Amino acid sequence: SCQTGATQWVAACSRLLQTTTGQGQCRRMLCGVFQRREAGQFQRSKSCGELVQASGAITQQNRSFYNTNKQLSAKDSLQPSEEKVGAFTRIIEAMGFTGPLKYSRWKIKVAALRMYTCCVEKTDYEEFFNRCRMPDTLNSWFLVAQLHVWMCLVRMKQEGRTGKYMCRYIVHCMWEDVEQRGKVMGINSVVLKEDLRSMVENFYAALFGYDEGILSDDHVLAAALWRNLFNRNCEDPRHLELLVEYVRKQVQHLDALSGEDLLLTGEVSWRPLVESNARSILKPLSPVYNDEGL
Repeated sequence: SCQTGATQWVAACSRLLQTTTGQGQCRRMLCGVFQRREAGQFQRSKSCGELVQASGAITQQNRSFYNTNKQLSAKDSLQPSEEKVGAFTRIIEAMGFTGPLKYSRWKIKVAALRMYTCCVEKTDYEEFFNRCRMPDTLNSWFLVAQLHVWMCLVRMKQEGRTGKYMCRYIVHCMWEDVEQRGKVMGINSVVLKEDLRSMVENFYAALFGYDEGILSDDHVLAAALWRNLFNRNCEDPRHLELLVEYVRKQVQHLDALSGEDLLLTGEVSWRPLVESNARSILKPLSPVYNDEGL
């Protein structure tokens, strides 16, 4: 069968190349390839091994470029983000349903709404617009809001499946709020629909950029902020330096918050945009809630 397949392959290649090479010459060339196949197998293996080693060296070199001296967060021990669940839970979640959570769904939704409210109401947007020279528009408000929402998503994804369910509802609350604000501002429904579609695309692209930046050095994070928050329009590098410092200290501040309190209350506090000692970590006050999580 191998000989038959090889004969057919030679015939097909001969017909394919007969416009540039004679049929007899093509047959001799391909037959020579088959004759040298066994002799050259070891050489090809050796060459492939050298190629893999070279590729590994290049990969190692690229990885070392992004390696930085990472500082430990406020948490001393790392917590696994994935929880061990049974086969039944995995099946129902694969079908699109939500499996059993640590707390009831309505408590998580209330906490998610409160967390999003903290992103909107406890942020000084006027200070952002003035210091970063951003126009006072709905799009600028959304860019600042999505930055704080992303930091909350980073923190809540550390709380396992319950935290991920809370992240989904935070994003849902954000899009509901953006749509309502657009309607209140009197934006045409057709224009608003197109703007929302563009915002959705930019939001998920910004998530990837911010995730890469927070896991890498300050250069990568500054590039992500320049692309997403400033829309590639930032002439003063001090603005980027200020925002990089702001994101680093806010993420460190959120890591110091208790996961149980965040799941039950959703109360988040933000550090100021400009501080005299930005490296200091202020211990947040523990929220007070009743037995029902309110």
